[in-house]
Amino acid sequence: MKTLKINKLILLLIGLVVFNSCVEDDDFDVPNTIIEEPNIPQNALRSINSVAGELAQEQGNGFLDYTDEDTTFSYSFTEDDLFMEGYVVSSDEGGNFFEEIILQDNFENPTIGIKLLIDVNPLFVRYDLGRKIYIRLNGLSVGITNGVLTLGALNGNEVDKIPSAIENQVISRSAVKETLIPLSLAFADFSDDKTNLYVQLQDVQFNRNLFNTGIPPTYAAAPSDEFDGERTLESCAASASVIFSTSTFADFKGLALPSGRGSMNAVLTKDFFGETFNVVVNSPENINFDSTERCDPDFLECTGPSGGGDAIFEENFEGFGTYNSEGWDNINISGTDTDWFISSFSGNFYSRISAFNSGNDEADVWLVTPAINMDTTTGEELSFDVQPNFDNGTNLSVWISTDYSGDPTTATWSILDATIPVGPSGGFGNFETVGPINISCVDGNAVIGFFYEGSDPSASTRYHIDNVEVTGNN
Repeated sequence: MKTLKINKLILLLIGLVVFNSCVEDDDFDVPNTIIEEPNIPQNALRSINSVAGELAQEQGNGFLDYTDEDTTFSYSFTEDDLFMEGYVVSSDEGGNFFEEIILQDNFENPTIGIKLLIDVNPLFVRYDLGRKIYIRLNGLSVGITNGVLTLGALNGNEVDKIPSAIENQVISRSAVKETLIPLSLAFADFSDDKTNLYVQLQDVQFNRNLFNTGIPPTYAAAPSDEFDGERTLESCAASASVIFSTSTFADFKGLALPSGRGSMNAVLTKDFFGETFNVVVNSPENINFDSTERCDPDFLECTGPSGGGDAIFEENFEGFGTYNSEGWDNINISGTDTDWFISSFSGNFYSRISAFNSGNDEADVWLVTPAINMDTTTGEELSFDVQPNFDNGTNLSVWISTDYSGDPTTATWSILDATIPVGPSGGFGNFETVGPINISCVDGNAVIGFFYEGSDPSASTRYHIDNVEVTGNN
């Protein structure tokens, strides 16, 4: 036993000698975190706009056509030692971006942005917000993917992710890091060439329908959220809305959406199908809803008792003729060609409308019921079924008027508190019943107006309306 103890003591002394020989004082080496500016000749630098120009030339249009997906057109860079520069405006720290870096051409007043695809996660630890980086273009390709300008590795006809093994060969960090100044942008100014930009949306709120269910709405934790949570964000300054998208893999997906009103900094992008505009935040801290005063409309409020009556008006569109022959009015007040029409699926008939692919910047269309006598009953209520499809924002509202004479623009309308359901952006939703809505305080001959405020491509949600019914007590 003595020999064993002596051996342990000798080993301990040897270890102390070795440690002291390595560290003679308290000056430990600190990892070098200083970024050295890459030595890239000025004549080797290319702007994002220049990269986009190569694709535009390949498309042969003289301008960048965002409708030409990369399965049709792409441009591959073959020259050595060409570098694209840009500023990072996305962060995957919160999990809302994944294996991609969104870049724009300047930290303030940007004019163009691009998405860089790379098979690396996480990225924010090296490519932080506001960091200027350089992308070596040799071997990379540029195209339009999901409706936005995209740079990556060509995989067949598709612009795909750059392999992780060559990350350091492709991306170089600059020592320059700037504070991003978001570009103030109104909904009406959304356009393809402004995608991939860091923008500020002012005086906005989430649609009231999200807060009327009794369950606080989350960013992306609803049972119906499969890949992304899609919430309707609306402008208080204009009649416009956009889809606010959050990944179901985001760390903050379960947090409650703010119910107030204010500003938001986000990246403007497109949905998976490249059809509708989406906005995506890096984190909830990018939302500053500092006002509790919402900009919801002044709804008609009937406080008297309602319900329990029989149908005094009903329409299920089965065996329906034309709107004119049935006493309905179908009126586009924008002077464009988007209209309501009768459609069917699996033997069920309904009224349908969508501005999708119409090419109409404005498609404001009324569908007005025949007059309904409200003098002979009490406790009247309105209900109807609606199916939202390919949703890119709620642009359907419901109104009532007692002085309508055939021209919706001259009638006095009161908006009803109708909770229009939100559907999926990439397919068909389900029919859901809206109401019953108390309209018992309305007297005389009343009409119900379904008002669709469409615009292609930003407000083109497709709606199906069915089973319109007004009940009352005799």
